[in-house]
Amino acid sequence: MKPGERILGVEGGGTKTAWVLVEAVAGGVDPGSQGNILDRGELPPSNFRLTASERLRAILAELPKQIDRAGVFLAGCGTDEDRRSVKELCLEVWPNAKIVTGSDRDSGLAAALDHGDGIVVNAGSGSSVTGRRGDRIERAGGWGHILGDVGGGYFLSIQSLRLILREHDLHRGEMGFTTKILRALSLNNLDELVRWAQTADKMEIAMLAPVVLEAAAGGDARMTEIIEEGARVLCEYTEAVASRLHLLAPKVALMGGLFHRDSIYTHAFRRRLKKNLPDARVSIAERPPELGAAWLAAETHDRVTFQPKFSEKAIDDLAAALTEQRNPRSENLEKMSAREVAELFVEEEKFVQDALRGATSDLVRAVELVTESLRAGGRLFYVGAGSSGRIGVLDASEIPPTFGAPPDLVQGVIAGGMTALYRSVEGAVDEESAGALALDERQIKAGDVVIGITASGRTPFVLGALARAKSLGAKTILLTCNPAVAGGGDTGQPGSSTPATVADLLIVLTVGPEILTGSTRLKAGTATKAALNIISTGAMVGLGKVRGNLMIDLNAANTKLRDRAVRVVAELAQCDYDSARNLLEANAWNLRAVAENL
Repeated sequence: MKPGERILGVEGGGTKTAWVLVEAVAGGVDPGSQGNILDRGELPPSNFRLTASERLRAILAELPKQIDRAGVFLAGCGTDEDRRSVKELCLEVWPNAKIVTGSDRDSGLAAALDHGDGIVVNAGSGSSVTGRRGDRIERAGGWGHILGDVGGGYFLSIQSLRLILREHDLHRGEMGFTTKILRALSLNNLDELVRWAQTADKMEIAMLAPVVLEAAAGGDARMTEIIEEGARVLCEYTEAVASRLHLLAPKVALMGGLFHRDSIYTHAFRRRLKKNLPDARVSIAERPPELGAAWLAAETHDRVTFQPKFSEKAIDDLAAALTEQRNPRSENLEKMSAREVAELFVEEEKFVQDALRGATSDLVRAVELVTESLRAGGRLFYVGAGSSGRIGVLDASEIPPTFGAPPDLVQGVIAGGMTALYRSVEGAVDEESAGALALDERQIKAGDVVIGITASGRTPFVLGALARAKSLGAKTILLTCNPAVAGGGDTGQPGSSTPATVADLLIVLTVGPEILTGSTRLKAGTATKAALNIISTGAMVGLGKVRGNLMIDLNAANTKLRDRAVRVVAELAQCDYDSARNLLEANAWNLRAVAENL
């Protein structure tokens, strides 16, 4: 490895694809030499066994292009044929780079043990135990979520879901944990839970593991039993690997999302392992596996100590956003009475009205753009992260029942996917390439309209999605509450997209600082929801989906909506309720068909 070489390390699993770009410095073959971290980030999951080749290629294509070496280590990449397949995909992206491929077990070993001996226990969405002594490698677990992965997040979650149903069948008593799971998934009953589980993928189920851990930490004895069972199996695997390698006092490094430094799972594992391997030295791995992947991409005798090179411009830009400033009217919020708090909120709503009034002309143009697109066969996409993403998904989900529109006509795209609707997904907002990939999955085309929603105007996921949409010929709109973006500027990262370059239309809702500093679910969220109401409803009106102010494409799918449909017909036909209902029943509850004949 030569000074100045750019080395890409990639570790892909069921939760995410983590990557780091490293530049080697002088003395790169010396174990004590250092390199600079140029960039790093996360992309969607890339388990080799669970991800289609085209999807893997698309993920790899979003990584830095100018590299000299790449180490790509993916979960499920276990055979020579697998490694060759991954290498072929990599060479399509980096034809002139030196490529090393393998399993995430390999990158985990390199990151946790350097070139020394020991055992790595990985418990994330899946699980595995891998040990090394000299040139010998021993493995246990890691067989995937269908046949293995005992002790991983999927195992903990699926065991807890089965317990819920078993207790219901045997005792008909609702466990307190049942309520926690239903609330976490925004579901209402066990039937809905079963339907969700039948279509959920490994990652979606594994994301319930924090709920299990929290319940166990709170004293739930049955969840504690599940935790103890997972830790017991991982300890058995660890002991078996240590025995086969003849390691009497092994270094045991813990990796993966379940092994936080002070988590209940970490304590359970340590306690059990000490019974049969009392001299084991257990610690949390300090380096992430993508650094191990970068290490392996260098020549085997190269050891590089990586130190990050930070840029603070993006942080400064965000801090300067109006939505992040303190509101002088709420500086004594904790001292206010309940009445004073309520009155302050009501008073602050005038800023929402002012913001919408000030953006009226741009909202009119947005309605026109969307109407033109939908009329010509295009689709509308809302793209956002956090509260902005949830608001977009909410508005999109209400269009089919309200206007009888197909579900793909208006779609919400949220950073982090479905899980982000009810739980924060760390890092989901930080990658432009993840936003671009999300739109690739929707097959964006010219004629579509993509509305990016970001209160700060700086969210990389949103800007990346808008940039990709614009490159494909779609119309793009940026909806923000930060007037500073109207002046252009950048996001503080080299090569990043900017609001000025990705949006055909900029809508600024200047609501001012929030009552609770930075909490853009408040005024910014209210103004955003109102703006989307205007855009989507205005477009539906333009498409002829209303008569007067009545819905004539209403999907009468339940009792409440059938009652509303009857009242619409009664109003249009100037007839009584029963006559209107008879008309609808005669037309199979097709409200439009009835309305067009009146």
